Amino acid sequence: MNIISKSIKHCTDSNENYFKHMIVAIKIALNLLMASIMAFIHAIIPAFFEKGASKKIITLHNYLKKKNRINHEN
Repeated sequence: MNIISKSIKHCTDSNENYFKHMIVAIKIALNLLMASIMAFIHAIIPAFFEKGASKKIITLHNYLKKKNRINHEN
Protein backbone atom coordinates (compact mmCIF):
# COMPACT_ATOMS: atom_id res chain seq x y z
CA MET A 1 0.00 0.00 0.00
CA ASN A 2 1.49 3.35 -1.00
CA ILE A 3 1.55 6.50 1.09
CA ILE A 4 -1.45 8.07 -0.67
CA SER A 5 -3.60 4.98 -0.13
CA LYS A 6 -2.48 4.75 3.50
CA SER A 7 -3.31 8.44 4.03
CA ILE A 8 -6.76 8.08 2.47
CA LYS A 9 -7.43 4.98 4.57
CA HIS A 10 -6.26 6.75 7.74
CA CYS A 11 -8.53 9.76 7.12
CA THR A 12 -11.44 7.46 6.29
CA ASP A 13 -10.84 5.41 9.45
CA SER A 14 -10.82 8.68 11.41
CA ASN A 15 -14.14 9.73 9.81
CA GLU A 16 -12.54 12.92 8.53
CA ASN A 17 -11.66 14.40 5.19
CA TYR A 18 -8.08 15.48 4.54
CA PHE A 19 -8.54 19.09 5.68
CA LYS A 20 -10.50 18.23 8.83
CA HIS A 21 -7.82 15.70 9.72
CA MET A 22 -5.12 18.31 9.10
CA ILE A 23 -6.83 20.83 11.41
CA VAL A 24 -7.29 18.25 14.19
CA ALA A 25 -3.67 17.06 13.87
CA ILE A 26 -2.34 20.64 13.97
CA LYS A 27 -4.41 21.41 17.08
CA ILE A 28 -3.04 18.31 18.78
CA ALA A 29 0.51 19.25 17.76
CA LEU A 30 0.11 22.78 19.13
CA ASN A 31 -1.27 21.45 22.40
CA LEU A 32 1.69 19.07 22.69
CA LEU A 33 4.04 21.96 21.95
CA MET A 34 2.41 24.03 24.69
CA ALA A 35 2.69 21.14 27.15
CA SER A 36 6.35 20.75 26.24
CA ILE A 37 7.05 24.45 26.75
CA MET A 38 5.20 24.41 30.07
CA ALA A 39 7.18 21.37 31.24
CA PHE A 40 10.45 23.00 30.15
CA ILE A 41 9.67 26.21 32.05
CA HIS A 42 8.55 24.16 35.06
CA ALA A 43 11.89 22.32 34.99
CA ILE A 44 13.73 25.64 35.34
CA ILE A 45 11.26 27.39 37.67
CA PRO A 46 9.24 24.74 39.56
CA ALA A 47 6.72 27.30 40.82
CA PHE A 48 5.46 27.84 37.26
CA PHE A 49 3.04 25.41 35.61
CA GLU A 50 3.07 22.98 38.52
CA LYS A 51 0.28 20.93 36.96
CA GLY A 52 -0.22 22.71 33.63
CA ALA A 53 1.67 20.29 31.38
CA SER A 54 0.18 17.24 33.11
CA LYS A 55 -3.36 18.60 32.78
CA LYS A 56 -2.83 19.37 29.09
CA ILE A 57 -1.48 15.86 28.42
CA ILE A 58 -4.37 14.25 30.33
CA THR A 59 -6.87 16.39 28.40
CA LEU A 60 -5.30 15.33 25.10
CA HIS A 61 -5.30 11.68 26.16
CA ASN A 62 -8.98 11.86 27.10
CA TYR A 63 -9.81 13.53 23.77
CA LEU A 64 -7.95 10.88 21.79
CA LYS A 65 -9.57 8.10 23.80
CA LYS A 66 -13.05 9.60 23.33
CA LYS A 67 -12.49 9.85 19.57
CA ASN A 68 -11.24 6.22 19.45
CA ARG A 69 -7.84 7.35 18.18
CA ILE A 70 -5.88 5.34 20.69
CA ASN A 71 -5.19 1.72 19.88
CA HIS A 72 -2.62 -0.79 20.97
CA GLU A 73 -0.77 -1.12 17.67
CA ASN A 74 0.74 2.42 17.73
